[in-house]
Amino acid sequence: MLPLSAVLGLIAGAIILLLPATSRAECGVASVYWEGTRTANGERYHPDGISAAHKTLPFGTIVEVRNQRTGATIRVRINDRGPFIRGRIIDLSRGAARAFGMGVGLANVCLEIVAYSEGRRVASASARKAKKQRGHREEQVSFWPWE
Repeated sequence: MLPLSAVLGLIAGAIILLLPATSRAECGVASVYWEGTRTANGERYHPDGISAAHKTLPFGTIVEVRNQRTGATIRVRINDRGPFIRGRIIDLSRGAARAFGMGVGLANVCLEIVAYSEGRRVASASARKAKKQRGHREEQVSFWPWE
């Protein structure tokens, strides 16, 4: 039986499950990433900065990460893709992990979306290079939610 907060719908012969807008939490394992020169959105990677990688959230999304064991929280901005290891849901920059009190290991965490980005995205370096080779000109735009 479905919970009252979920609704089943039939659209074009396919059954879909519509979840309430408040279900914006995800729990799993966080890890720390150290290497890299550029993030997936084209920014320079700053290991001591406060940022994170997520597989699907839009770049610029602000996420609150809560350590399930200690209760510590930190807000990070998604600017990269990953982690690509089964069971892990977020990669924190070294600076975010340090500020979070996580160190260099793994932690069981829950994520809650604080604010989605405005939808502005930065093309990856390879995408910019391909467009340039095809004769397109593209202006790089970075997203900072606090500006």
